[in-house]
Amino acid sequence: MAIYKFNNRVPVIGNNTFVSDSAIVVGDVKIGNNCYIGHGSILRGDYGSIEIGDGTAVEEGANLHIRPDGLLKIGEKVTIGHGAILHCNEIQSFAVIGIGAIIGFDVEIGQWSIIAEGTVVNRKAKIENEKIVAGNPFKVVSNVKERHKKFWLYAKQLYINLAKQYITKGCFEKIK
Repeated sequence: MAIYKFNNRVPVIGNNTFVSDSAIVVGDVKIGNNCYIGHGSILRGDYGSIEIGDGTAVEEGANLHIRPDGLLKIGEKVTIGHGAILHCNEIQSFAVIGIGAIIGFDVEIGQWSIIAEGTVVNRKAKIENEKIVAGNPFKVVSNVKERHKKFWLYAKQLYINLAKQYITKGCFEKIK
């Protein structure tokens, strides 16, 4: 795994968490249990700190970082889509960050909120709980409904199960 100490900042990886060999985890990054850190993702806690709750998926190519002495806090069972860029303060539990979304400085995203693919959430925005936002610049387009929650609970469990498969001996192994 590409997990690096930076000065006195050392990553902490929870139980049953998969971190891809091609992911880069640097410095003060705490990853909870049953998480999936996908191929090519970058989590930089070199001069800020990142905390990731249990059951969260950071999909392929996502980039997470925070300003000096800042804290990027990600709740439980959050989905961070492929290629998303996060530089925000907080993403609460069960939120979804869509593929290629850009989340700016000092942003706070509420519980169960869904940020659509390619959305740009501008600096200092506060997304309320259970809102769906889309666009550039973002705007609230709908409220999260029970059908959204049902689908996303299913999808979140897929990544928890996938992490377990990746760390099962003999399931994921380099062949050449």
